This record gives sequence, structure tokens and C-alpha cells, in this order.
Amino acid sequence: MHDFTYRNGRLFCEHTPLDRVARACGTPLYVYSHATLMGHYQRLDRAFESIPHLICYSIKSNSNIAICRALSRAGAGFDVVSGGELARVLRAGADTGKIVFAGAGKTEEEIGRALEEGILFLTVESVGELGAIERVAKRLGKIASVALRIKPAVDPHTHRYITTGRAENKFGLDLEQARAAYEKAMGMKHVIPIAIQMHIGSQITETAPYVRAIRKVRPLVRQLQGMGVPLRFFDIGGGMGIVYRGETPATAKKFAAAVLPEVSGCGLHLILEPGRFIAGNAGVLLTRVLYFKRGTAKNFIIVDAGMNDLIRPSLYDAYHEIVPLKRSARKTIVADVVGPVCESGDFLGKDRKIQAPRPGDILAVMGAGAYGFSMSSNYNSRPRAAEVLVHGRQWALIRERECCRDLMRGERIPRFLK
Repeated sequence: MHDFTYRNGRLFCEHTPLDRVARACGTPLYVYSHATLMGHYQRLDRAFESIPHLICYSIKSNSNIAICRALSRAGAGFDVVSGGELARVLRAGADTGKIVFAGAGKTEEEIGRALEEGILFLTVESVGELGAIERVAKRLGKIASVALRIKPAVDPHTHRYITTGRAENKFGLDLEQARAAYEKAMGMKHVIPIAIQMHIGSQITETAPYVRAIRKVRPLVRQLQGMGVPLRFFDIGGGMGIVYRGETPATAKKFAAAVLPEVSGCGLHLILEPGRFIAGNAGVLLTRVLYFKRGTAKNFIIVDAGMNDLIRPSLYDAYHEIVPLKRSARKTIVADVVGPVCESGDFLGKDRKIQAPRPGDILAVMGAGAYGFSMSSNYNSRPRAAEVLVHGRQWALIRERECCRDLMRGERIPRFLK
């Protein structure tokens, strides 16, 4: 569900016409709906209201501090995976007691900052990292609360690049390794294992993989409790899918109906780490048509947004619906929607049936609120897009468009080249 609808042939975000925002801010432009963000968060929160739980928004999906501030005000916690993400949520006013820090390659500097800020826990991905956390905590005179990430070896039936819980993935520990790691943690003076964590992938449209994974981890939970491990939290990760093209992912209610029977009896506080589920359909990428090119094999609509702005189609062969901001009676054509980047992989959509374009028309790439701007780059020395947040009839620029000066910030010409 989202709050992007046509009214008299014009595409609106909530009560704001998007052509008006595009005229004011230019393109490429990311536009987010506050109502959609809040709606997705609140539906998931209500679905689990029968048990103690915490929703930690995964900010890798969309890390703008205004988005984080909106979710923090609604009561969300945060799942971060870097020192930069931690700095972002702190700037947004997050409750440090609702922050969990995952990631397979945390530096000692990042671990130290997290401990100094007093976050809820660090998610441990290897025995080596557990030792590093003990060293840093000892140096700082602190006790580090940790979770160990379990690799349940479950296939989530999603793209191979976004599976995270299979045996061949780099993340976490298998069940035997985890048991030994908990024993090791219990023997440390500056570490206390208060949680168990799992994460099986992203854009998962079925509930069955979660159920299988929880059932594989639950016996370990009982064993650890029997060993006296002071577990307080069961973090089942994120990865809930959304609709891009014809998928039928579980609603918040259906997801909760599948998960609650599996976790209700363990006596632990549940943590979820959704990102895409909250932000994905809350955002669109607006792009302007530059040229229409009729070819012998294909037609091409060349627009001003490229793979540097939205890499998902190029990286994952992902599908995003592409629609005009203004509907008309023009004929429909079939064309590839491509960008200005010098790569054959620079496309936003292939073989699309779309309203015949004219230079200056603006298109909306739907479902771009997650892993859109956050994965964008300056490839081809292209400034990154601006971002806008809409709230009813109000809207605000929440990130200025980069300029050429921004591209070269920090660069220096050495004296021997002068």
C-alpha cells in the first residue's frame, strides 16, 4: 500500500501534486510519503502488540535523517551496520537504548563508539569479533551487551545477492559454532550475551522461511537458557518483501500470524528489523525525459536519472513500475527507459509499455523508497539527487541536490603536479 495516486490525470503524493514538486526542485528527485512510512510502521507494530517487541528500522534501506527522525518519533528503534549509520540515527534523535549494531566487519573504533553511546547491543558475527568487543570494552571499562547472529541455513527464495542466512553466506555463525561462542562469551569479564539474532535475507515474500528458521534456532534458545545465558531478546531480523510487480508478500497481520506462535513461548522480548517493508513503497524517483530514440531493434526513452541514482535494475535485474506524472491520450509504445551513464547496464526498465514520451515529460519510478538513494553513487561524476518528504499538502526538501563542488570536496592536487 502507498499514498501515490492519480487525480484528474496528475500523480499525487498524499495531497501534493508531484509535477509541482518537480518544477520547484528539478530532477532526478526522490520523493517520500510520510503517511506511507508511518502506515507501514504502525501496521507492523500493531500486528505484534500481543507480545513485548521492538521494531528496529533497518536504515541501510533509506538513511536520510528526516526519515529516521519521523520513525524515531513514532517509537521505532534502529538497526545500524556502520559507524556512519550510528551517527545518522543519533543525529536524528534516536533513543540509544533502541539501537542494535550488526555487520560482519565492525572496526574497533566503531565498537568503541557504540559502547560509549550505550546502545542496546552489538550483534556478533564471528568469534574474532567477539574477542575484539571484549578488548574494546575492557579498554573503556564497560560491559558490552551482545547478541550472536545465527546462520540457520534456510533458503529464503529470494535473489542470491540478498540471501544472508544460508551456509555459504558470510554472515553469522552456524548452530554449533554459536553454542561454543555463547560459552566463550559467558567466560568473558566485559561481555554479556543478552540476545540471540538471525537474519535470512531480503525481499522475502513468504512466511514459511521465517517459520523454518525460527524452528531451527528455538532449540538453541532453550539450551542457552538451560546453561544460564541471560537472554532477554530474540531478534528475528528483517527482510519482509513488498510489491514491485505482481508479488503477493505477506501483510503485517499475516506475517505476525505466522511468527507469533513460534516465538510467544520462549519468554524473550521480540525484535524485528524491517527496512524495505517500511520505506520501499513510500518513495518514488522522478526523472525527466531528455530524448526519444527510435532504433531498428528497440526504442529508447533517455532520461536524466541513471544507474548511479537507482542501481537496483542493473544490479539485481529488479523491476520498478514506471509511470508518467501526467496521463494523456497519447498512444502507447514499447521502449527501454535508460539513463545517461556510459554503461550498457544503465537502465531503469526494459521493454516497457508506456505512454509515448516527449522531451520534458517527467516519469515516476515507483517503489524506490528503499535501496534507492542509499545505494546511489557519483559514478560518471554525476551529482546525487535531491530528496523531498511530503506530509499531506506540505513538502520539504530533506537533502539538497549535490553540485560539482560537492563532487570534488576533499580532493587535492599535490605540489609536484603544480
